Amino acid sequence: MNSKQRKTLDAIFAKPTLTNLEWDHMESLLITVGCKVIEGNATRVRFVLGEAVTTFHRQHPAKEAKKYQVDDARVFLATIRVTP
Repeated sequence: MNSKQRKTLDAIFAKPTLTNLEWDHMESLLITVGCKVIEGNATRVRFVLGEAVTTFHRQHPAKEAKKYQVDDARVFLATIRVTP
């Protein structure tokens, strides 16, 4: 995990939830920790690691992830035991 991904991990777990976190940074972090990416219809994307699965919609045209997506990413990362 590089320093940019470490900062993204810290940002995901920050309280209150950040609303300016770029989607691409979150996606890069999930891939780095070993998640397999499964492309769905349109903007849907699923991340799988073992038995853990989470689904998101990629942001378009905005680059920032929505607050609920950051919250969902936090829960997923905690589930797969990736924390700052």
